[in-house]
Amino acid sequence: MTATLAVVLTAVGLAVGWLLDPVITRVPRRQPLIGPVDGDADEPTSMSRRLIVTVICGALFGALTLRFDGSWALPAYLVLATALVALSAIDLEHYILPNRIVYPLALAMVALLAIASLGDDDFDALVRGLAAGAIAFVVFFALHMVSPRSMGFGDVKLSFVLGLSLGWLGWGEVLLGLFLGFVYGAVVGIVLIALRLRERNQALPFGPFHAAGAHTAVLVGDAIITWYRGG
Repeated sequence: MTATLAVVLTAVGLAVGWLLDPVITRVPRRQPLIGPVDGDADEPTSMSRRLIVTVICGALFGALTLRFDGSWALPAYLVLATALVALSAIDLEHYILPNRIVYPLALAMVALLAIASLGDDDFDALVRGLAAGAIAFVVFFALHMVSPRSMGFGDVKLSFVLGLSLGWLGWGEVLLGLFLGFVYGAVVGIVLIALRLRERNQALPFGPFHAAGAHTAVLVGDAIITWYRGG
């Protein structure tokens, strides 16, 4: 039954990824998601980007279905995956993480994880998630104040969602997911500089790396933490 559901939700994820294109295209330009664009030409669709987003969404939906087999938390993490894919694509192209996505995502995650806590009878997870979200926000805000060029305020706002989502799973996932986000960003940045594709003082969009770190912790964090602890 789980395998069948994974196949079905993979197909749903492919459809969702394909339909994300208007969000990725229009939200950064403050255009309406539905209907014609007033006073400004619509940006042409990038087919390569659309295919990449579609495949990633499909893969994430399938993997998350297997990860949260039988858990009420699955809808929350499917929403998280969808939003993080859209935010990553937007950040890579425009160097912004729009409030029009981040704020509704935060509200949706609080509501969905509250329902998951009720369904799984684990309210400690929700309290832990909210605490982790608050702590992540404070840490990222401090980093932003120290170095605004390296840590944009969009990342600060997204940090609450990341902390909440990872904290619902456990403190180990919080530390792992946030740490890996910085590691992924640092490694890619060093490689790009070494290949002379980016200058040292050139900003790097961190949204995609935070998303990758969060997904790593959500999908395989438990195995990594167990391995690290020698168990």
